[in-house]
Amino acid sequence: MIVLIGFMGAGKTTVGHLLAERLGLPFMDTDLVIEQRTRRSVRDIFGTDGEPAFRDLEHTVTAELLAGPDAVLALGGGAVQHPATRQALHGHHVIYLEVGYAESMLRVGQDAYRPLLRDPGLEGIFRRRLASYQVVATQTVPTGGRCPEAICLDILARLGRTPAERP
Repeated sequence: MIVLIGFMGAGKTTVGHLLAERLGLPFMDTDLVIEQRTRRSVRDIFGTDGEPAFRDLEHTVTAELLAGPDAVLALGGGAVQHPATRQALHGHHVIYLEVGYAESMLRVGQDAYRPLLRDPGLEGIFRRRLASYQVVATQTVPTGGRCPEAICLDILARLGRTPAERP
């Protein structure tokens, strides 16, 4: 299993799709799986049930996906805050897509879908998460100023993997 972690705007979904395609693996995004299963948006779950309830649900989904067939899995930006999720990541390739706060905000600053963007302490949340990303990551890949294709190729090289043969 290859797991992509990082703050919002790091490129987890975009790079994840490219990586999965190159490796001939399925791509999964925990936020999308949660929305499909609950038939609710992440924003609604955050707003109605609160962040702790969302993180518990996110952990359950993450643990289940990690136990499944090989894939490229993108986790939500705060998933690694949950201690059980951090534990579940042991033994997997965990790639931290590192992005600076300013660039993250340029990439996602107007996205109404992201519940934390309205939090006035967002930069503090960003800073607090950095240690968790670094602790669980088996590789750290900088994304600042880089195109998704270059990031994907960097990850492949770091993992010693080659793209799947295309017919």
